[in-house]
Amino acid sequence: MKECSKSINRRLADSRFLRRYFVGQGFDIGGKPDPLCLYKEFFPLMEYVKTWDLEDGDAQYMEAIEDAQVDFIHSSHCLEHLHDPFVGLKNWFRVIRPNGYLIITIPDEDLYEQGQFPSTFNADHKWTFSLFKEQSWSDKSINVLELVQSLGQSAAIEKLELLNSNYRYSIPRYDQTLTPVAECGIEIIIRKRDNQELTNNGYKVCEQQPERELRIHLNQHRDDMKSMKSGNTSAPPFTNDSEI
Repeated sequence: MKECSKSINRRLADSRFLRRYFVGQGFDIGGKPDPLCLYKEFFPLMEYVKTWDLEDGDAQYMEAIEDAQVDFIHSSHCLEHLHDPFVGLKNWFRVIRPNGYLIITIPDEDLYEQGQFPSTFNADHKWTFSLFKEQSWSDKSINVLELVQSLGQSAAIEKLELLNSNYRYSIPRYDQTLTPVAECGIEIIIRKRDNQELTNNGYKVCEQQPERELRIHLNQHRDDMKSMKSGNTSAPPFTNDSEI
């Protein structure tokens, strides 16, 4: 319950959400009834986020949206409801611009379904997910690593995380998402590589020099290192164990 809301404090503690991930214009796929737009003011570089739900069209295909239209796509616990998550993720990736982000959370099969599928906690779940397991108890299990790899070379993985910080392994089988703290999920963050990166096999080159004040300070770091090394040529590093 309220899985997007649960994520907000955690995400505010990670500066990447404020300065990279939730930047510009985006879609929140399957956001009702807990949409990301409720918290837009917490992410000052977020210009606009539209909640995309059933009335907007099939989230698996996003047919009304052309390629490279938005800066980010957020989706909290929607992918497991699609008939084909691989097709859905491919189309979500399609509509973000180069250097845009997918920010997705899905339930982890061991934390949420806990060994039983079809799900007894949400009958509309069509798939289960794990970060990676060679074997699963679920015959509908999808390995997240394989799911992400299906996007090809354009997908740069920024983050894959098991969201179990508030999960209680000490209690019997129970839907812990009913509590206000447990997320029981997996967070996936993927950036779409631009053409330069694809040409350089993933290496991103910045050719523009920074402004003078930044150059001065960065160059001073380098000069300080040179001075430190040149002033201590007789003693190898980490060998001086004399009393302080």
